[in-house]
Amino acid sequence: MAALGRQMFSDASLSASGRQSCATCHSPAHAYGPPDGQPVQPGGEGMDKHGFRSVPSLRYVLPRTPRWFKEHQRDPIEREIEADSVPTGGFTRDGRFDTLHEQARGPLFDQAEMANRDDASLAAKLRKASYAEEFSRLFGAAALADDKQAVDGLTMALERFQLDDPSFAPYTSKFDQVLKGQAQLSQQEQRGLQLFADPSKGNCVSCHIASPGANGAAPLFTDYSFAILGVPRNRKLAVNADPAFFDVGLCGPARKTPAALDQKYCGGFKTPSLRNVATRRVFMHNGVFDNLADAVRFYADRDLKPKRWYPHGRYDDLPPAWRNNVDRLTAPLNRKPGEQPALDEAEVQDIVAFLRTLTDADAQTAAP
Repeated sequence: MAALGRQMFSDASLSASGRQSCATCHSPAHAYGPPDGQPVQPGGEGMDKHGFRSVPSLRYVLPRTPRWFKEHQRDPIEREIEADSVPTGGFTRDGRFDTLHEQARGPLFDQAEMANRDDASLAAKLRKASYAEEFSRLFGAAALADDKQAVDGLTMALERFQLDDPSFAPYTSKFDQVLKGQAQLSQQEQRGLQLFADPSKGNCVSCHIASPGANGAAPLFTDYSFAILGVPRNRKLAVNADPAFFDVGLCGPARKTPAALDQKYCGGFKTPSLRNVATRRVFMHNGVFDNLADAVRFYADRDLKPKRWYPHGRYDDLPPAWRNNVDRLTAPLNRKPGEQPALDEAEVQDIVAFLRTLTDADAQTAAP
């Protein structure tokens, strides 16, 4: 099934345009992330539509991503335990899918992505695919003939590919070699790691966990939680030409907000893994930064140099009613005007040097 899913993942004929596959945006040569520096990728039936979020990498975060548990699924004791817990888990930047099987439907039918109209239109494409006979062997001819069953089989195969194929978790970075005692960090990289972990400096580990798991599992550099960072509005995005449009993550527009979700979480986006982050050319959920150093600098002096980050007004990518949700308590985001930044420029560069050690061997040539 995983081998079948591999073929589907790279099959552009499954899109309405016939020009876009999963691999178009999640490029295997770029750590299953975007292949270029566009803040969002084009798609749609004419490949002329754009969404409003940058493409995340699919590496490392798949098998260990916890489910998003909806409030009605918990028993009373669980609800009491979870009352003061921050949202975690789920797939995509707003965690709205519980499983990869569910998530796979998203881009297949999103009108700014692969843009299939319905199950029938997608199933018809699947029946014409070169691997249709293999699909029938695995799922049965009756499943291929039934629109819903055909699409269910397609998404199951895509899920199996992402869970089983070793290319999604190769663990071949320099950092992994260091963990195995097969390499050493340079002095600059070591300083960067120390700053990354120092709670009074970068404090990156408060969300991007860098220590091995209890069973020795290599860290994935995410805790799967949601953060409200007050990222600047990306005015290059077509949707942002409308001043009334806001992407507020957990509170929409892509996610249908659970009634029980406290509005203090509006504006929250899931913490991504930092593995292979140096292969990227755009950063944050809206692709507003085009270099890694700026993404680090933003944490260090967001509120110390607001005009640098917010020429149109502070926290301008959130509706005014939710701007108080922005995290101003977690270091280094807790610096107040007039105070010294938690990181100077040399320390920013040290952290960037460390982050480059998280690039897998097969993605080295993709790093800008």
